This record gives sequence, structure tokens and C-alpha cells, in this order.
Amino acid sequence: MRPPRSLLFALSVALTHFANAAVYTDPAQLSKFDYDFIVAGGGSAGNVIASRLSEIKEVSVLVIEAGGSNEGVMPSVIPFLAPANLPATLTTWNYTTTPQPALFNRVLSYPSGRLLGGSSSINFLTYTRGADEEYDRWARLTGDPSWEWKNLRSYYLKSERLVPPADNHDTTGQVDPYLHGHGPIAVSAPGFASVVDSRVVSSSRELGGIFTYNLDMQSGNLDGIIIGVVQSTVGGSKRSSSATAYLEPALNRPNLDVLINTEVTRLILSGMSKRRPKFTKVELGRLNDDKRYIVTAGKEVILSAGAIGTPKILMLSGIGNQTVLSSMGIKPVVDLPDVGQNLQDHPLLPNYFLVNTKNTFDTIVRNGTFAFELLVQWNATGQGWFANPPANNLGFIRVNKTVLNGVPDPSAGPGGAHFEFLFVNGFAVADNAFPPIGNFITVYTAVMNPLSHGAVTLASVDPFVSPNINPAFMTHRLDIATMVEAVKTIRRFVSTEVWNDLIASRYGELGAAEEDESIANAIRRTVVTTWHPSCTARMSPANASWGVVGPKLLVKGVSGVRVVDTSVFPVLPGAHTIGPVYILAERAADLIKKAWKL
Repeated sequence: MRPPRSLLFALSVALTHFANAAVYTDPAQLSKFDYDFIVAGGGSAGNVIASRLSEIKEVSVLVIEAGGSNEGVMPSVIPFLAPANLPATLTTWNYTTTPQPALFNRVLSYPSGRLLGGSSSINFLTYTRGADEEYDRWARLTGDPSWEWKNLRSYYLKSERLVPPADNHDTTGQVDPYLHGHGPIAVSAPGFASVVDSRVVSSSRELGGIFTYNLDMQSGNLDGIIIGVVQSTVGGSKRSSSATAYLEPALNRPNLDVLINTEVTRLILSGMSKRRPKFTKVELGRLNDDKRYIVTAGKEVILSAGAIGTPKILMLSGIGNQTVLSSMGIKPVVDLPDVGQNLQDHPLLPNYFLVNTKNTFDTIVRNGTFAFELLVQWNATGQGWFANPPANNLGFIRVNKTVLNGVPDPSAGPGGAHFEFLFVNGFAVADNAFPPIGNFITVYTAVMNPLSHGAVTLASVDPFVSPNINPAFMTHRLDIATMVEAVKTIRRFVSTEVWNDLIASRYGELGAAEEDESIANAIRRTVVTTWHPSCTARMSPANASWGVVGPKLLVKGVSGVRVVDTSVFPVLPGAHTIGPVYILAERAADLIKKAWKL
């Protein structure tokens, strides 16, 4: 979804401002090196933990973030500019994958957030919590009924709240207020209408019930083929992230310290507790600086470094596959072969259509004067194009048994989806160039329950070297079959009469493909990541030989370390991961409080 970098950078600089925040920028500035809780990662989950624990005045909390502050980063504020955060910027971990065999050995950009708020500060703001059955499946896989949806619903309500859209229009028929909660994260319907919106609804009706309109995607039931309005993490025309909603309101608390521009290089063995190695010392460092610092947690270290960073830290600390660690010269402390394994992500495919209108964001991207006027409008009124994220409509769809072709249904249950539509009013750049002429709409399709699983492994013992990331996209036949079905389904959807005056033709290699094999090859050449890496420190039953953490999120065979981020998902949910990770983090905060009688 990326317009040209030059335009986005210029717009960002135009309104960049900097604010003083209660954070330290160098470990040497810390006034102390002992805390009750140390949170490694000031991202989506880490800030929830820090906020909830620091509510208790008697405990001290340190948050360590490798990146910088979110303050003054305008692409992290203005919803329309969200694509400017990716792929390779100062606010991202500029990762790339290993060559992907099923994608003709393509190497994909694989960024994640490297600033306060993590990926909640740079994502494209789409918010879904998924079907109830996603969490019931977590409970089955972990053998712990406390992870069932009925027991997690209160944490969903505690994390988000529905707010008016940017233009304050009446959202009757677009959302159901009774399905929403009272939490810090602001969620809203689109605040600026696009040429796509009414056609999506009309098309679902024209197809005679094949596509069903869903009033609110947070209903917990995605059964069948449903279409609805995107809900985004936008409030007051600005992004609502874990940094703005959870961390910033807590920065005036004297028991909370935040350290940025500093990486956790490893955890250090600090003794034994109940016959288990205890890791409560955290080593810190900065790129191009040989000096190391050590901070100590009196109670727990909470790893919230994400599905790439968390397994990397564990392995550098001697927690992982002992054979592999030994071969790299790292002394194994705890043999946990599952660390870094089972990487799961939603593969994402852009379907492009050339359209007969200038009313798409392509016009803005090619006209710097117009774009600046819209930026000024947003700054003055909070209205217009810039108050809106890239997408306004989405759908979740199940496939039939013919597509499954004997493969067990990978979804969480009848209420879960197999693939997703996401409608974008313009040419959403993925792994290609922005066209010099023409106006477009993009329909992203994504496989929601991929059976292709990869891994994160160490490339070096140097903590500042990126790990090997292999999502193994499209290596399972059902993933490619599901994506082919998604392409054919969206073509059927936009072939109804309401699209005739808008869509001129399909576009690009995928657009030209007709037969299933040709479509599959085009998919392999153009599919990218949805930036939803998960499951690399997955949760499992407490006594299971597989997995990395137990149902209470404590690292197996270790004392003093808990993991709270997408890496602990037992399986990737059929949802945009930001909703589930807020639910997870709210629950984790209560688990920690209960463990320490706080």
C-alpha cells in the first residue's frame, strides 16, 4: 500500500514536531539498574504490560525499546500516511526473508516496528479480533480452558472502545456499539467515503445472499462469506497505538522508566530457583558501542520483543535447540527445540483493477500540491483523505470441500474464515513499482489459516545481526489452492453490474492470468507478507514436550522469564493480529499480578 517514498517523506517532514517525553535515550542515564519488572520491548504488547503493572505504585517497571520514540513520527500519527512507515525506514526492523523456494526464490522485505508502540505504531490500522472459535482453539491446544473466548471476552472489552469516525457521520448500519468495550485503544469506522464503499455493499446484495453483509466484524462469527466495514485503530483523526493509548498516559508515573535506542542483547543466568536456571539479569547494548550494561529484575523479565526478536534473544541466552546452539558456540542452558520454530504469517496478494475515475489516492500521490493541501486540511480540521487509513471495506470467506481436497479444515471452526478481502481505493504497492499513469483499486486477498510454517534461526552470535527469517510461504498445497480460490472469488464479486461503470480491466500479471496454474504462478511472483509473524515461542500444555511457554506464558524449564507477544500464539489466528495481541497482553498483566499477589 505504499505510494512513492519521496512524496511521503516530504509530507511527513512538513508537519514533523518533537515533544519531550519521560524517556531515557541511553542506558548510562538510568538512575538505577534494579527493577521489579523489566519489559524487553516497548511494542504492541510490552506497553500494555508496562501500563498495567505500573498502575501498582509499589512496583517498579523498566521498559527497554530498541527503537526510538513515536513522538514526532508523522506517518505514525496520520492514518493516510501509514504506508510511509514501510518497508525500510528508521522506524522499522528492516528484515528480509531467506529465499523462498515456493516463490521462485524471491527474497521478501519483512519489516516490523522499531519504535515505541512497535508494529501498532506502523501497521495499516485494520482492527479485527477474529472469531470466538480462534480462542477456543487456543484453549484446546494448550489444555487450559482459561484461554476460551468466554474467559477472554472481558480482556477484549478492557482493551478497546468504539469512538466516532473522523467526519462524525452516523454509523448506524456500519457498526454495533454493543459489541465494543471501554479500553484505551480507539477503534472507529472509516471517516472518509471512497468510490468503493457503496459498491461493496450493493455487490453483496446483488449476488443474492452468496455474500452476506456483516454489521460488525467484532461479532465473533465469521461464518460463510461475509462483507463489512473496516474498523481501524483511529481516534480523533489520529492513530491509536499501544504507545499513545497505554504508555503515554503512564509516563508521569514515578515507578515507570522507559529506555529507548537500546537493545536487549541477551538474558544472563543469575542462579537457580526450584532446580531451574534463573534468568533475571538483562544485558543491554547499542549498535557500534562495545559497552554493555546489566539491569536486574527482582521479580520477572517479560520478553515482548515480537515473533522475530523474542526467539532471537532466547537463543542468544542459551535457551533453544542445544545442538544448534552448541554448533554456534553458544553454551546451551535449557534445551527447548521449539524456540524459533513454527513461524506462521498471513500471505498477502494484491489484485489490481484499472478504474474509470480520478477519485482514488493515485491522484494524490502524483500531485504534490494537492497532497500538501490535504495535509494542511487534516492538520487544521482532522478531516479529509488523510484522516482515513488505506482500506474501508473487508470480507472473510470460507472455502468448500472441493478446495480443501482432502486436507483437514485448517480453520478454527465453522465460524472462522479461510481467506480475507481488503478493499483499497488506489494502487497499493506491495513488491512492485507505482504505475506512472492510471487510477486503480486494489483488493488484497490473504490466506487466514496458512499451513506453510517456517522458522527464525540465528545467523550469528552477534546480537546486532538480523536472524534468518523463513516464513516458508506457499509451501503447502492448500495455501496456494486457497489463494487461487480467493482470486477467482474476488473476480466474481467485482463482475456484478454495480462495478461496470468503475472497473475498466484487470491489471498486471495476475490480472492477465486465466487458468488456475497461471494464477498460481502469478501468486508466487507477487505474494508478500501481511506483517503478522507469530508462533515462534508458542504456548502449549504445561507438561508437553513441545512448545516454549506454558499456559501462564512462563518459559518452560526456566525461572524468571515470561513471554508476552505474538510469538506465544499456539496457532496464527484468522484475524489481524493487533486485536488478539492486546487481548493476550491484558490477560498476561493479570496473570503476572496474580503470580506476585499484586
